[in-house]
Amino acid sequence: MKDLEERIIADGHVLPGNILLVDGFLNQGLDVELFDAMAGVWYRYFADEQITKVMTIEASGIAIAAMVAKKFSVPALFAKKYDTVNLTSDRHQSSVYSYTKEKEYTIAVSKRLLKEDDRVLIVDDFLANGCALKGLIDLVESANASVAGIGIAIEKSFQEGPELIRSRGFKLCSLAKIVSLEEGEIIFAEADA
Repeated sequence: MKDLEERIIADGHVLPGNILLVDGFLNQGLDVELFDAMAGVWYRYFADEQITKVMTIEASGIAIAAMVAKKFSVPALFAKKYDTVNLTSDRHQSSVYSYTKEKEYTIAVSKRLLKEDDRVLIVDDFLANGCALKGLIDLVESANASVAGIGIAIEKSFQEGPELIRSRGFKLCSLAKIVSLEEGEIIFAEADA
């Protein structure tokens, strides 16, 4: 998606450790016009998938998921993060390791909100190592629901997550694919849409 790539170039900042800071428009400051355009692209890409829920993980993906859910006229749902594994049995839960926070935490969603007949479109701001995405997939699968597709705003193609997800056969649509952040220069590959 050219609009997203141009915004990354204009307002993104490359930090040491292959970190791309996009807080000015994607995951702290929110450009809702850009989000609306992103949601439209995913709506067209996944139009035939009979989506019943749009799901993400708190917190950065929530605004994106809400915009996408509006396009599909379905509920948005987010997995909450917990510091404990002692949760009630009325939740689907999974474990996720955060590289940015350097800790493992539990994510969960109520069994009342995620049912086996759901066809879930998972959306998130980044795909790098794939830990958060694998946790979301685990939640959907633990409910015996279906992952109908995965929408990612920014994919770091040079990290292991994208290949791990694609190798599992999921329909993945990344709007910006970054193949390198070496020496502060952002290099893109062709996006999925």
